[in-house]
Parts: sequence; structure tokens; C-alpha cells
Amino acid sequence: MEYVKLGKTGLEVSRLSLGCMSYGDPAWHPWVLPEADAREHFKIALSAGINFFDTADMYSRGRSEEITGKILRESARRDEIVLATKVFFPMRDEGPNRGGLSRKRILDGCDASLRRLGMDYIDLYQIHRWDPHTPIEETLEALDSLVRAGKVRYLGASSMAAWQFAKAVTTQRLTGLHPFVSMQNHYNLVYREEEREMIPFCAAEGIAVIPWSPLARGFLAGNRTPENLEPTKRAETDVFGKRLYGSEDDFKVVAAAVEVAKQRGISPSQAALAWILQAPGVTAPIVGTTRVEHLREALDAVAIRLDAEEIEAMEAPYRPHTVSGYVPPKA
Repeated sequence: MEYVKLGKTGLEVSRLSLGCMSYGDPAWHPWVLPEADAREHFKIALSAGINFFDTADMYSRGRSEEITGKILRESARRDEIVLATKVFFPMRDEGPNRGGLSRKRILDGCDASLRRLGMDYIDLYQIHRWDPHTPIEETLEALDSLVRAGKVRYLGASSMAAWQFAKAVTTQRLTGLHPFVSMQNHYNLVYREEEREMIPFCAAEGIAVIPWSPLARGFLAGNRTPENLEPTKRAETDVFGKRLYGSEDDFKVVAAAVEVAKQRGISPSQAALAWILQAPGVTAPIVGTTRVEHLREALDAVAIRLDAEEIEAMEAPYRPHTVSGYVPPKA
């Protein structure tokens, strides 16, 4: 495994992060793996040198954090792993203050995540989305207080417009608050809009880019057709994924990746992962899997180096997208 600094911090993380949304309660989503099945994934990841694990409070309504924390406590030394989680989405169906980024939600959410994880601190605490209903100053001050209290080591953000992130980063700098060190954004071979503003901004500021869905929720595996967009259990129930991928232009990009993979003797998924690992500004793509063979395949992709012609061939068919992420819930 290769390791790299998380942005301009001194923290070292593996070039791949294991996304733990896949582990939790199958009642939340039918493709989610229960604890017994998740254990093999963590074992393989740790054995391969992955030290970076990403979850969120809303994944399986907290069950992902419970499983992630339990297995890591049993399988790894705390000082050898980098554990990330997120806050924003509601944790219950009804009632006030159940979501968003108010001081109350953030402080309560962090304490609840720590209890579920069974840990004394969180390495990377991330705001899962931008909250248009809470002053950014309130959000940033609450996050800063968690770092000062020793409950959180570093702060990160996820899935927002570049102008929003720039506003938050500038506010932190002007007010002397602990800064965001990472951006977990939507970025892959078929969705490259972040190259316009977000990734250049992060590169200029020394902020780590840790993309979610580097394989476009399995779309880049090359096993889908316009007639069959649901070849897997997850795809069958993934309403959000259907909004993101499946256009004629998307299939052209996949076809190019399939051709490069065929010539190299690797899988299309490995070609897509190799591409994003070499993409300028990218620190550690977050890979979530429900099959161990897919995890092993992703681990092997770290050593693959594409040449300039292969990269150009896979990038050439791309056309701009308009859909970028979830719409925040109303207050």
C-alpha cells in the first residue's frame, strides 16, 4: 500500500479509503452487509495496509458506525488507523433539530458518533453537506469547539459547490478557527465537473480530495447496458444512482475504459480506479464494496500506472453533467 499526507497536514493515509456505507443493517438497504459478512472486508483491507476508514452517522441510522468501530477496535491499534465519519442528515424521521449543521446538531451528533464507534476521538469529522438553513459561522464555531475539546483531530467537508466551500474556508481563516483539511466530493471518470472549480481550489489551498463513488456506484464496472441499468442488487434500489449515471455520453466513457482495460489485461473497474488515483489533486478515493473480490481488485489497482495515451483515450468521450448531489432537506 502507498501512503500520502492528508492535504497539508502531517497525517498519513493510505491511497485508498475503505468506505463503510456498505456495512450496517440490511433493513436500511437490501445490499448492505451485516457485521458477520463485513468482517472479512475489514480483515482484507487492514492486511493490505489500508489505514483510512470512512463512515457517517446516517449510514444504516448509526449501525455502520457501530460495526466499523467494533471491528476496528478488535482488529487494529487505534493509533494506526484514521477513522472518519460525517454529520448532517437526519437520524430520525420526525421532530425538530434532527438534521442540519446547527451547533446543537453537531455537538450532539459528535457525542452520539463517539458512543457508537466506542472511541475517544474521531480523526476526521466531516460535514456531510452544506446547510443553507444555518449560518456558516455557527457551524464552523461548533466544529472548532470539538477540535479544542479533543473529540476531533481534523475537520473535513463533503459535497457542496466550490463557492460554498471557499466561503467556509475563508471564514475559518479570517476568524482563526480550525480549518477544513479535506473535501469528500463526487468525482469519477463519468462525473468530472469538480475539475472546473473544486479540485483546483483544493489544490491551491492544500486541501485533500477524497472522492466518493470513484467507480460511479458500479457503473464503471462495464457490466451495464442502456437496456439493463440494474444488474446488481444495489443498482435495483439505487434511485439516486439512476439520477447520476446512464446517459448516452456516460456509456461512451465506459466503453473507452473497457477498451483500455482490455488492452492492459485488467478490469474496467481497475482502469477507472487507476485513472482517478493518477488524477491531479486526488489524495485517496473512497471505495465501498459488498464483495471481497471487488475489494481485492481495487487494492490491486493502486499499483497500476496508466500512460498518457490511455488516460487521454478514457477522458476523450466525456461531456458535462448537471446533476451533482443530494438536495438538502428543508428546515
